[in-house]
Amino acid sequence: MNKTLWMKNKIYAQVQSWLLVISLATLLGLMGELLGGREGAFFAVGTVVLLYFLNPLISPFLIIRMHRGRKMAYAEAPRLFQSLKVLAGRAGLPHVPSLYYIPGETANAFTVGSRENAAIAVSDGLLRRLSSRELAAVLAHEISHIRHNDTRIMGFADLASRLTHTLSAFGQFLLFLNLPLVLFGGFAISWLAILLLIFAPTLSLMLQLALSRTREYNADLGAAELMGSPEPLASALTKMERQR
Repeated sequence: MNKTLWMKNKIYAQVQSWLLVISLATLLGLMGELLGGREGAFFAVGTVVLLYFLNPLISPFLIIRMHRGRKMAYAEAPRLFQSLKVLAGRAGLPHVPSLYYIPGETANAFTVGSRENAAIAVSDGLLRRLSSRELAAVLAHEISHIRHNDTRIMGFADLASRLTHTLSAFGQFLLFLNLPLVLFGGFAISWLAILLLIFAPTLSLMLQLALSRTREYNADLGAAELMGSPEPLASALTKMERQR
């Protein structure tokens, strides 16, 4: 890919990501204001921000344990470990991520943790189906996620979306309790507020999915940069898609 075009795409993806994050936070703030006024808005957004900063204190390896993962030894896959070290160096990571093995036929890989404490999990199906260069490209994709703090960004998006769903459910419950007052004019509420209560969860989910897609696209660009070519990752993704 042309370097100028690659840089434009990267900047576009970053700007789009932050616009989506701001949109999620704004939607959450509107839900908070609808239910609790200005204080409710500050409380809702403040809660998500607080949880965002507390999230790294929770061990990321709990997720890997849920998938029955175990830490891989260097002797099991020396070329994979060497590729991981080289790619982490190219990405400028402060530490080489830990490598974990996940049992299962599905060709899959995912990242947990932050730049300071990251781990990459690869499935048995992935290790058996991809070539060494394709595996390295998948690692480059996951390292790009670490490099851009995608786990933190997506963690914030998930928290904002969950809290928006919770506030919407609570608001609809209150609306149901006060329905007689609304119908007989004893309690006024705008149709815009009602629509927001109903459709906020859907809007939040759509924004979260759009953000996830943008971060995946940005990680693909990062992998192509680290590998020096987009072809290994494209080949790996094709094989992974066929397996599904």
